Amino acid sequence: MNTNSFKLIRFLPIIALSILFSCTTDDVNPALIDVNASDTNLSEANGVIILTATLNVSATENITIPFSVEGSANSEEDYTISASQFIINKGTTSAEITITSIQDSNVEGVETLDISISPINNVIMLSVYQINILVLDDDSDTDNDGVLDADDNCPEIPGEIDNNGCPFLGFLINEVLYDPDADSAGDANGDGTRDANDDEFIEFFNSGPEFDLSGYTISDADQVRHIFPTGTILPVNAVLVVFGGGTPTGNFGGAIVQTASEGALNMTNSGDFMTLSDPSGNIVVTFDIAPLSGNPNESYTRNPDLTGDFVQHASVDEANGALFSPGTKINGDSF
Repeated sequence: MNTNSFKLIRFLPIIALSILFSCTTDDVNPALIDVNASDTNLSEANGVIILTATLNVSATENITIPFSVEGSANSEEDYTISASQFIINKGTTSAEITITSIQDSNVEGVETLDISISPINNVIMLSVYQINILVLDDDSDTDNDGVLDADDNCPEIPGEIDNNGCPFLGFLINEVLYDPDADSAGDANGDGTRDANDDEFIEFFNSGPEFDLSGYTISDADQVRHIFPTGTILPVNAVLVVFGGGTPTGNFGGAIVQTASEGALNMTNSGDFMTLSDPSGNIVVTFDIAPLSGNPNESYTRNPDLTGDFVQHASVDEANGALFSPGTKINGDSF
């Protein structure tokens, strides 16, 4: 028998194991985890929007991410775009592209700019990424509310001059989490611990005028669960989040954050009725859990934010799979 052949046969299992375990995460394509815009309204008056594409890991080679642009706005007439594709350089995780408005004197009204990411061979697509931008005209007032489109935060909805062209919506509930996910993903208050009571929350929005909540209460069907302390004042377009407990940790979009003064919000998953009342017991707003019960392991949020019906959070494309967004819009942006 050839001893060299014997040695080769003897070491074949070791060679096979070496090949098997030499496969690392370097062999797995990177994933595109986020494509976002710094704003979704592009003002004709010196407007600039930054688009950012982000991978989950650093690129091992230069990666090109193409996209298509559609909509009623015209390139080189209404806007310019710095590149026709993202290029994420080797060793980095993201790339940016700049959209800049073009000033003119034409009355054009609100135009649209729809950006869609094209499929990429060497990058995993975790979602269908599309960004919809409104190009606002400073020569017209589409909704006839006295605020030019370029300065109007709600250019297609008649609103108030004192509220940047948006209607005053009053004081409302925008998001409620009564059933935190059972795993660490349910840690809505960000304190590092998932707790069935502490991570419950109610998100309020005040569109104006300034609102003094001192002495107001939150109650469930059984008893008062939270008394707002003296000095709880919400400015115009401010957000307030009340968690069940714990130590809320994070920015929460700059919202005012409190925890239930009575130790828990104690929202019953199978159905409960949450009520905000003034110090005299007059009801201000309510939230009925019963029609939305079913233990969803995520929050219910208005879609669109502030004006829409309540839907499960992760079902909204802009959420990118997030189970909740206390203090922020569905997509994580600040109000």
